[in-house]
Amino acid sequence: MELQQGQVTANRLNFAYLEAGSGPLALCLHGFPDSPWTYRSLLPALAEAGYRAVAPFMRGYAPTAIAADGHYRTSDLVGDAVALHQALGGDGEAVLIAHDWGATAAWGATTLEPQRWRRVVIANVPPFQIFGQIAFRYDQLKRSFYFWFFQMSIAESIVGANDLAFLDGLWADWSPGYNATDDLAQVKECLRDPANLRAAMGYYRAFFDPARFGSPEWTIEQGAAWGRPTPQPTLYLHGTNDGCIARDANAAVALRAFLGPDSQVDRIEGVGHFLLVERSQEVNDRILRFLRS
Repeated sequence: MELQQGQVTANRLNFAYLEAGSGPLALCLHGFPDSPWTYRSLLPALAEAGYRAVAPFMRGYAPTAIAADGHYRTSDLVGDAVALHQALGGDGEAVLIAHDWGATAAWGATTLEPQRWRRVVIANVPPFQIFGQIAFRYDQLKRSFYFWFFQMSIAESIVGANDLAFLDGLWADWSPGYNATDDLAQVKECLRDPANLRAAMGYYRAFFDPARFGSPEWTIEQGAAWGRPTPQPTLYLHGTNDGCIARDANAAVALRAFLGPDSQVDRIEGVGHFLLVERSQEVNDRILRFLRS
């Protein structure tokens, strides 16, 4: 099935998107360094299941506009998800599917206006409280070196050098053994312009601002944005070989307390961070089975 392209204005920003099918909205949100093309297998599957599946290019990712106010806070991402639901004509039968930074937006959107979403699927980034339990562990700090590196102005020129080769390294570390050639070509189209790359780094500069990160005010702000339990049935997916964010059995148990009734937490053996493309058929089947249940 050929994916269609479109544009819509939401949260005072012009969003480009890929879509397939018709029916209740299935909003699919990507992360970094990624693009809506990561959903290239799931979008047709959702369309065949009776959904209008839409994957927007997140704020700052070309051809979506760069935020004129320069805001890339978690609260802005949450607001984008809610506004996109409205702008795309979603109703209470809509479902929300999200990965990485998209997951951060989804954790917040499910509680900010819960009546918009019937079911939710979130991959690879746990809610704020669970993330806080692992963020300062030694193994996670090593994985998260780029959080702090991106705070430096020189990071933009280094990441942008050699056709964004830095991103090749992240994909190789986060999804070991996966050939990401096609995915990286799409990602680099989104971020090749230095202004777009700066926007993508803006997510990290807002969240991990060294002057505020971990402060009481920051903690309250983040908890309010994406730290409340989801009221909807939620499927949480995480690959056991995720080189970006570790998640152990203790975190899985704690995570269940943040999910609505009839929720599920699945670890996918042998798969890394970009599970939607690494093992697309298996992941698609799990998602569709959950949405039908």
